[in-house]
Amino acid sequence: MNDGGHTIVAAATAPGKGGVAVIRVSGDRAASIVRPIAGPMPSPRRMSRRTFLGPNGNPVDEGLLAYFPGPGSFTGEDVVELHCHGSPIVVDLLLEALLAEGARLAEPGEFSRRAFLNDRMDLAQAEAVADLIDAGSARAARAAMRSLKGEFSDRVHRLVEEVISLRVYVEAAMDFPEEEIDFIGDASIVEGLDNLVFAFESLTEAAAQGALLRDGISVVLAGPPNVGKSSLLNRLTGQETAIVTHLPGTTRDVLRERISVDGMPLHVIDTAGLRQPGDEAEAEGIRRARKEIQAADLILLVTDAAGPDVENEISELKKLFPRTVPLTVICNKIDLTGQRPGFHQSADAEPPVICLSALDGTGVEDLRHHLAELVGYQPEAHGALSARRRHLDALARARRHVDEGKRQLLEFGAPELMAEEMRLAGACLGEITGEFTTEDLLGRVFSTFCIGK
Repeated sequence: MNDGGHTIVAAATAPGKGGVAVIRVSGDRAASIVRPIAGPMPSPRRMSRRTFLGPNGNPVDEGLLAYFPGPGSFTGEDVVELHCHGSPIVVDLLLEALLAEGARLAEPGEFSRRAFLNDRMDLAQAEAVADLIDAGSARAARAAMRSLKGEFSDRVHRLVEEVISLRVYVEAAMDFPEEEIDFIGDASIVEGLDNLVFAFESLTEAAAQGALLRDGISVVLAGPPNVGKSSLLNRLTGQETAIVTHLPGTTRDVLRERISVDGMPLHVIDTAGLRQPGDEAEAEGIRRARKEIQAADLILLVTDAAGPDVENEISELKKLFPRTVPLTVICNKIDLTGQRPGFHQSADAEPPVICLSALDGTGVEDLRHHLAELVGYQPEAHGALSARRRHLDALARARRHVDEGKRQLLEFGAPELMAEEMRLAGACLGEITGEFTTEDLLGRVFSTFCIGK
């Protein structure tokens, strides 16, 4: 099941100079297209040294040729790989020659998409390929590898089997009403529903940890000018990312940095100070700051602990922030006041207040722990599975159908409605692995992949 028989080609290694570059060709005509450039195919899965010819038939490089006949290849089609020297000129000449022989350039993720369409992997595994490539930490790479090997998919399939078993039991009993089965009093079906709910909770927790490892959260540093937002950014990143001066309004534009807290990526965004702008450039900076605040996963409202009216300042600035976004107040510059670092109130206060000094780092570790706890990140948790927001959404929708099915059965004695909810739950779970999918979804998924994968 490929793209109309088209044979595709792309460089599978990153652009730029390197020791080796790999060019991948996949499709029914892969062998015949490569033959004029590198000679006949070697034995399957064995490397053969070859001279590679360019568009005009002249030698352009010497390298290795590998042949992977379908369906036992990555894509499920015939695949040929040319391993050449990592010169951008050589790669371009070989791609030009292959295109002249009838191949076409692959689109982003097209090799992985063909692997999915040819049943070499399911959709969750295909996404794990991209997640492994993009992994920003060792924990994220391990989570992606577990999903790539099928652990996430296996657990989803087990959930589907439990859903189907409950649905089949109920529908079979409805087909034989003379048996007069007491659904509500049937301990096995109630136990099965309880086990199903527990399995959903366990899988959702593992997937949520994986999603945090993959995506992290967006943290916006907001507040008035000259309170130390840029100093806090520099302290969190461990380098002089932002310019820091004693003059208010130094930051005019949005600064973005990615940091890691025990393996979880944080996208920290420093913004212009919130005040009445003094000129057009500052006004644009404040406009951008407010835009980032609206899109944030978490807002850190930075204030000056030595300021004259901190409480009133916090009260006024909170009015600018969306109520749906979690907020933490940072009382900075405690090196000037002698305040105790850490939580000023109890950790569950609303909003929580953390006292620290961006200048000397006092209390910053409390902030790091708070950020991890706030989003439910568990650094010591084992078994995280690489997952995406769409996976969590599908799990949540499936769980809602299961809960509603349980309610229909136990509260209203409606087994037929329970069976329908189980069917809908199964369809939601099928979206994760690709059993139930749409062309639009596939386009969105694979368009995020790099070319050559």
